[in-house]
Amino acid sequence: MNISNILELATVVSAILMVLCILLQARGASLGAGFGASGELFTTRRGIDKSLYEATIVLAVVFVMSIVVNLMLVNVFS
Repeated sequence: MNISNILELATVVSAILMVLCILLQARGASLGAGFGASGELFTTRRGIDKSLYEATIVLAVVFVMSIVVNLMLVNVFS
């Protein structure tokens, strides 16, 4: 198993986990709350909501970095 396969696996796994984290983040306010409708726009994240938020950011960074590194490796070895 070479580095390219490991990076592809990391990309797929991080993408799936990121989608799951996004779907688990339940938000009470709809899109209209951002445009002046009733509902809270700013809330403080606590507990599992904060953990899911931070995990989503970490997974997004891993996802993007694995794609960038994989593209750089493809360009170097081609």
